[in-house]
Amino acid sequence: MNDWIWTRDRKPASARETLSREQIATAAMAILDTEGLAGLSMRKLAAKLGSGATSLYWHVPTKDDLIDLLIDEVWGEIDVPDPDLAGWRAGALLFGHSLRAAVLRHPWLPEVMYTRPSIGPNAMALGERGLVLFGAAGFPEHEVDLAMSSVMSYVLGTVSAEVATREMARKSGRPEDAWVEDLRKQAETVAENYPGMQKSVRRRTAVTLDEGLTTNFVFGLDALLDGLETHVKK
Repeated sequence: MNDWIWTRDRKPASARETLSREQIATAAMAILDTEGLAGLSMRKLAAKLGSGATSLYWHVPTKDDLIDLLIDEVWGEIDVPDPDLAGWRAGALLFGHSLRAAVLRHPWLPEVMYTRPSIGPNAMALGERGLVLFGAAGFPEHEVDLAMSSVMSYVLGTVSAEVATREMARKSGRPEDAWVEDLRKQAETVAENYPGMQKSVRRRTAVTLDEGLTTNFVFGLDALLDGLETHVKK
């Protein structure tokens, strides 16, 4: 079994140690959010912190450990409302939107979040609050995990595709509206023998990229929560 950063004893800082794990996470997150995974290296991080690599490795022995640390930092940003304040349905809606917003702030996340288990303290705290939220809906105990997992799977799957679409537009080097218009023209040409798809392409490209992606997300999340609400009332 792998030895994860969360299950190892944390080394005590020496008297000469000036770095903290929290400082390392903040600096590394800044690099990831601007340069992506390809732009992050332990050497670059040490330079940004003005520290030697030895000091960095004292806190985070490997790059994989660093990624685990940063994934857990993202989970700590997500809002999971108290069902006593919001109600489970409104709370689940806020949770879904908060999760989407966190991934959009950290577009590198979809590339790594399924490659390692999320067992850090923030992930566990999020899960605990989520179980309380979905438990308040009245699901049987064995279905609470499934209900929460369904919402997380929908959000993470949809926003992962959204991140990829936004990245395509960014890499084109053109304004988003110009990129969407070019995509519309090409798609309409390919779909000239498929009138239903031509109409669909026109509908989807009649709005801005952000509006279209957001509308798609909102519709799907609402429909999923409608289904869960119907299921729990059976």
